[in-house]
Amino acid sequence: MIDKESRVPIYLQIEELLKQRIYLEEFKIGENIPSERELSEQLNVSRMTVRQSITNLVNNGLLYREKGRGTYVANPKLEQPLNGLTSFTEDMRARGMEPSSKLINFEKIIPPFDIGKELQLEKDEYVFHVIRIRNADLKPMAIERTYIPVKIFPELDEKKIMGSLYALIEARSHQKIGNAIQQMEAAIVSKEDSKYLQISTSQAVLIIKRTSFLTDGVPFELVRSTYRADRYKFISEIKR
Repeated sequence: MIDKESRVPIYLQIEELLKQRIYLEEFKIGENIPSERELSEQLNVSRMTVRQSITNLVNNGLLYREKGRGTYVANPKLEQPLNGLTSFTEDMRARGMEPSSKLINFEKIIPPFDIGKELQLEKDEYVFHVIRIRNADLKPMAIERTYIPVKIFPELDEKKIMGSLYALIEARSHQKIGNAIQQMEAAIVSKEDSKYLQISTSQAVLIIKRTSFLTDGVPFELVRSTYRADRYKFISEIKR
């Protein structure tokens, strides 16, 4: 299975072999693969070479390690386009997954100065502050911290917020959602969010801050979303 006379480096051949076994479901999602020692014996190569191949597949998101337990086949990452404006609910249903939410916080507050400024609010105007864990097929994908001006949707409550906010806003305002401004960064998950997302405190997350506007230019939402980096990858199409 490994051609030591080939110009293709052995570690790349091992990577391709493991990929094939994953795609053919010889190694299924959530199952552990053979140990470095077992693979080195099966393929008659050094453990160091096997380790390099596995590390590359871990870095590419096909495998993940658990300390003291071994290496496992990862869930495929969901591709999230950056050139469209859709809700989490719409995204998951488009992929054939069942979205759900767990409400952590719902309150009416005077927002911090920077939040109020981005939402174009006067200093005494209130917002709904909402924290939700967003799930797909009952597995946590992200945690959202959302600020919604009360004047945009004064009758919003804990029951209404559990559906698609975008659908509610469009129905309430009789306007379409127009555009959004997004910022994205990578970070190490906070201790609080690691519990919500069911990941270790050493894992990376993707953070997106988005301010969304109605077609008349009025901002109706500022949301800071923390996504599991092992479940998501963001893609964009760039044209010249």
